[in-house]
Amino acid sequence: MTVGSVLLAAVTAQEACKKLGLAFCVIGGVALQRWGEPRFTADADISVLIEAGQERRIAEALLGELPARIDDAIGFATRTRVVLARSVHNVGIDIVLASLPFEARVIARATPWSLGNGHSLRTCGAEDLVVMKVFAARDKDWADVTSILERQGKKLDLDLIRQELVPLLEAKGEPDLLAELEKRIKRHL
Repeated sequence: MTVGSVLLAAVTAQEACKKLGLAFCVIGGVALQRWGEPRFTADADISVLIEAGQERRIAEALLGELPARIDDAIGFATRTRVVLARSVHNVGIDIVLASLPFEARVIARATPWSLGNGHSLRTCGAEDLVVMKVFAARDKDWADVTSILERQGKKLDLDLIRQELVPLLEAKGEPDLLAELEKRIKRHL
């Protein structure tokens, strides 16, 4: 699997979302290629804004456009709010069925990223990617946060990051993750 095939999978998923009239943006490792240090990612992650209770209908519509990656993909999507699809080249496409206010703001702030080959992807902003990565807080997510801080530097809206992150970390019960982010900001900005 190549970076090109993952980007192509993201473009394919984006086209399906556009065809269905869904509000969306690319997140995860593909968005990291825009804002941080590119690293290997095995799949394309997309966030699609839906109304609560529409999981089955939206999953069915998406899987009418994209092949399912697992058996009972619709059942899985209604339980987990993630549609597991794949591209024609067998690259995984994870589509998050988003409905939280933060997720809606992420999608509203998304902007196009030109891939230089006639294609573009609508990706989340760098600040929103930092928020998602700190919230996930895996080792690779912290490495991604560092790479975004180093690459974007003073262009980052740190107030926006803090404003979005604090209530999410409080809801998660891990407000101490903000202190780790602040240490990295001091070290890398």
